[in-house]
Formats: sequence, C-alpha cells, structure tokens
Amino acid sequence: MLFSPIQVGPFELKHRVVMPPLTRLRADPDDTASALMAEHYTQRASNGGLIIVESAMISIEARAYLGAPGLYDDRHVAGYKRIADGVHSKKGIVFAQLAHNGRASHVDMNGSVPPLGPSVVPLDATVLTPSGWTQVSPGRAATLDDIQRTIRDFRDAARRAFDAGMDGVELHAANGYLLDSFLQDGTNHRSDLYGGSVENRARILLETIHAVASLQGADRVGVRLSPSGEWNGISDSDPEETFGRIAEMLNRYGLAYLHVIEPRVNGDDDHADRTDRRPVASAFLRKHFDGVIIAAGGFDGVGAEAILEHGDADLVAFGRHFTSNPDLPERLRLGLPLTRYDRSAFWGGDARSYTDFLPWREDEAVAA
Repeated sequence: MLFSPIQVGPFELKHRVVMPPLTRLRADPDDTASALMAEHYTQRASNGGLIIVESAMISIEARAYLGAPGLYDDRHVAGYKRIADGVHSKKGIVFAQLAHNGRASHVDMNGSVPPLGPSVVPLDATVLTPSGWTQVSPGRAATLDDIQRTIRDFRDAARRAFDAGMDGVELHAANGYLLDSFLQDGTNHRSDLYGGSVENRARILLETIHAVASLQGADRVGVRLSPSGEWNGISDSDPEETFGRIAEMLNRYGLAYLHVIEPRVNGDDDHADRTDRRPVASAFLRKHFDGVIIAAGGFDGVGAEAILEHGDADLVAFGRHFTSNPDLPERLRLGLPLTRYDRSAFWGGDARSYTDFLPWREDEAVAA
C-alpha cells in the first residue's frame, strides 16, 4: 500500500511515504531558510511525494533554537521559495510547518520576554541559544491579547508560506510547544475560555485553524498532534478523552490531514519498545477522525505497510531514515538497504551528513 496513490487535500500523491518536519537548524543568521536547506529538501523530493518542511517560527517571540528558520518577516519568503521551487522541480508536494515554541524558549532568543504558555508551569528543558544549549527562561501566562496576537502571527506566517509557493501549511500542535501546551491539562491550568474543558483548551488551535484556512482553504492545512508525548514536560490527566474530542472537533474543518506522532518516539529519542502504558495514537484517533491520517514515529518499511494494511493510518512519515536516504521512497519500493543516519548531525552543522548522503546507485558506485 505504500506505493498506491492517495488524495490529500487538493493533491493526488503517487505514494504514501512522507518526509515529516525535522528540525535541523541550518537557516541563515537572519532566520531565512538557507540555500543549503533548499538543496537538502530538493534532494529528498520525489514525484507525487509529500515533504513537510521543518518548523518555521511565526514571530520573534516564538523563537527558541538558534538556526531554526522563520516566516515572521517578509524577507523570509525568498528562502522558502527556493525550497518550494526545488521540491516542485521534482514534481513533489511541499507543506511548511508553522510553530510557536511557547514556554520552551529563552529570553536570548525571543526578544527578551518571558516565554509564553497557557499557565505558569516550570519546565526543565534546554534550548539552543547563541551561548549554546541553555535552560529555558521562566515563563508567563498568556493574556487574551497574547492569544489573539499569536493567532494573527500564525495567519501571517501562513500567508508568507503561500506567497513562497508552498502547497500547504501544517500547524505544530505537538511536542509540548505552545498549541500543545494549551491542549493538555498538565500545562493548561486556566479558568477562562481557553482552559478547563477540552473544548476550551482546544479553542486556540481551532481559532488558529479558522484563521489560517481563510487564506487558501482548510484542505491546505494539516495539524500535528502528539497525544502520548512527553517531550517538554507535557502531560494530560485523560489523553483518550482529550484527544478523542479534539479529533472529533477537527472533523468540522475538512483538513488536508491529521499528523500523529506515535508514542514509540519522544522528541529525537526512540521508545519503540515501550509497553508500560496504553498509547493514544493513530489506531485510537482513527475512531474519532474522519480524514486522512499520517502516522509518524520510528517506522521501517514493514511497520509502515502493517499500519496501512490495518487501516490505522493512510500515510507514514519516516524521519530519521529520510535524513540519510535522499531517495528513501525508491529504496523502500525496491527493498534496498538503508543508509544509517548520523545522529550527531541532527541539530545544527553544515553540509556534512546533511546534503552529502547519496542516492542508491551513486552510493553503490562510490562504494565500488
């Protein structure tokens, strides 16, 4: 099934192998997506395949990781246009992920303001600043004005993505960042319209979807969730109730897709062998969400075929394997060996272990 066509929003994909958003921290110093990034994504594009570009920061306040790209200024459009043009040159489809890092930030990165969250909940985590990996700064609870400004920032960043030629955008509501921290009651202790019930906790996400969908339609908007995630100290007292209801509320929009991070991974760490808790993942959300589901999290070709055959997902995202196999769809289709990824080059660096991995035939020629 990996190599059967599927409709995603207005696009007919020729296969179901997705490159998910992978933060690699190689943007230019002004946060413009670099020429090196464009080369990286172009290498991994395939005819009728979907690529989701790594998180673009929607505002100065949203920044947390030195080297992450931005879409908070019109000057950033040119960098994303290079990526869009490169992927389209190989007849691929490309979405831009949009993100606000929320309480996982530092004053040296975000304009010298306390990081934004739904409530003040201490976080033990580090982010990459000009001084290196640094403990996050103490945060603040978002005001209603903060929330409305953030929604506008998501819409403005989406407009820039579309101006750059991106086919769609993905809202990052996972991994403990701002939107996710509103969704889950371990970090959302509010008692106003944006806290308490699941409907209230999901309000900022739903209002953001509405704002972004006003640009090109909801069928060019995806949402990423991590219902069983722990990254950035995220938690919920009843994830089945929370994410089941959220998935049902998402049905009203006609989204391009719902992108689900399976509990087999936590951030950039593998947890494929975890059996200590009941996961809330694609199989569970399939009962609640009527649209296209992308499953992500430590898959190989066999596991991907299994989840598709079982019907729990419609597409499968391969993160680490895409870093080191620019021709990953072709390798999976032909059953060819996969090149091992280089974890040391995941977060920041230059072309080494980023654009110097070769497709199969060239790789074999070099080895010979």
